Amino acid sequence: MVSDVRIRANVAKGGDLGAPSGRNFRRVLPESDMTTMQQSEQTRIEKDSMGEMKVPIDALYGASTQRAVLNFPVSGRPVPGPIIHAYGLLKAACAVVNRELGMLDPPRAESIIAASEEVAAGKHDRHFPVDVFQTGSGTSTNMNANEVIANLVCQKRGAPIGSSKDAEYLAQGGVHPNDHVNMGQSSNDTFPTAMHLSAAMQINCELLPAVRRLSEKLEFLAREWDDVIKIGRTHLQDATPIRLGQEFSGFASQMRHAEERLQHAIDTLAELPLGGTAVGTGVNTHHEFGRLVADELSRRTSMGFIEAPNHFEAQHAKDGICEASGHLKTVAISISKIASDIRLMGCGPRCGVGELNLPAVQPGSSIMPGKVNPVICEAVMMVSCQVIGNDTATTMGGMGGIGSLLDLNVAMPMMARNILESIEILTGACAITVDKLLEGLEPDRERCAELIEGSLAMCTSLAPVIGYDKAAALAKQAFSEGKTVRQVALETGVLPEAKLNELLDPMSMTKPG
Repeated sequence: MVSDVRIRANVAKGGDLGAPSGRNFRRVLPESDMTTMQQSEQTRIEKDSMGEMKVPIDALYGASTQRAVLNFPVSGRPVPGPIIHAYGLLKAACAVVNRELGMLDPPRAESIIAASEEVAAGKHDRHFPVDVFQTGSGTSTNMNANEVIANLVCQKRGAPIGSSKDAEYLAQGGVHPNDHVNMGQSSNDTFPTAMHLSAAMQINCELLPAVRRLSEKLEFLAREWDDVIKIGRTHLQDATPIRLGQEFSGFASQMRHAEERLQHAIDTLAELPLGGTAVGTGVNTHHEFGRLVADELSRRTSMGFIEAPNHFEAQHAKDGICEASGHLKTVAISISKIASDIRLMGCGPRCGVGELNLPAVQPGSSIMPGKVNPVICEAVMMVSCQVIGNDTATTMGGMGGIGSLLDLNVAMPMMARNILESIEILTGACAITVDKLLEGLEPDRERCAELIEGSLAMCTSLAPVIGYDKAAALAKQAFSEGKTVRQVALETGVLPEAKLNELLDPMSMTKPG
């Protein structure tokens, strides 16, 4: 496994290859583009193995893509942008390796590399219109990439779009979508490679920094509020005192563990299936192809990608994606727990717990003036629900009989959509938690002290001295008479006042021994 996977910030921000930031998951094409690309009366005729196809005249894709557009009018949502950009990186790397292996002549290779880098930079997203709910292998998207890249080369060579299969054009050094752009590859190994590549980069560039920032903020608040003593709660009932800083240190630890989980996810995703071609045997490709492409991708991204040690596992199953999705689910559970606890401690402001004062970010009601709701907490908790749902669908996509069938998984586009959405919305949830919830969050120290003094659980520290049964009797008497444990203990004289004050010191109860 790769233990130290990092990516240059300038790649994430559109540096070297212009790879765009991951905050573009929902790549819904504008209506004007969809109309132009799908309903234009001006068309050209392209051919594929099934015959002729009318294609919008200005579309960079060809017949295979157009068939997919017509076959899958399902959601109106195309394949996520990070997958397309990963395909650009991948096709560029493949062309580099094919050139180095002597399989592809340098002029063709250079033209493919240049066009692929434009795709990686997100410059041609509108030419990738195929619905995400498509063929389970992602073949339509792989062919979409091949056709767009080939037609970009046509443009740069001054040839009409659609010339990529013309015999005379090819004889003069033109680029064919299958023979050249897809050389040594199959949809069955390129799409899962793009899944791993995009998810690993998005986690590393987007989510991991966001989680780290949240961890640091929680650690800061844990230190700031270490002197704030409040009542603990178990089963939503009063328990022994705890410091607010201790509770927030627990939140911070959850997010530090989240960082570790995300790194494990990156390590898992760093194994790339490329090189197995159709079913994992590597037919029609060079035996060094997968390793060399992984090396080239590592060089281009500064991440430690490797060729999968077993291509049959890498292509027949999607356990790595399921594992990474599981880590995302756990991160979502952690964030939801934190948001839920902060919301509970802030409930009120007068008729609830009221230990925390949440920042007021917007009016809470259209009918109740002055009401302010914990909307950031709620948004974060909804994100967590969606991530859990995405993981469930991803899990089912990886199961035998649903997605994984013999020698190929056929639920990959759905799984890719889910894991990338989870990464994106978790990133956003972390950001608003820091910026809109933790910034401006303040403890109500007086309320915390008041609740501690009134808690019946204060009798717990008396039990080792006077015994459990006597301590329980004190608590019951205090409850029935509406008094504090301290008041009843003083009135009954169970202990001298000095000893009683020592035992009922709430700060001492938050420290071992």
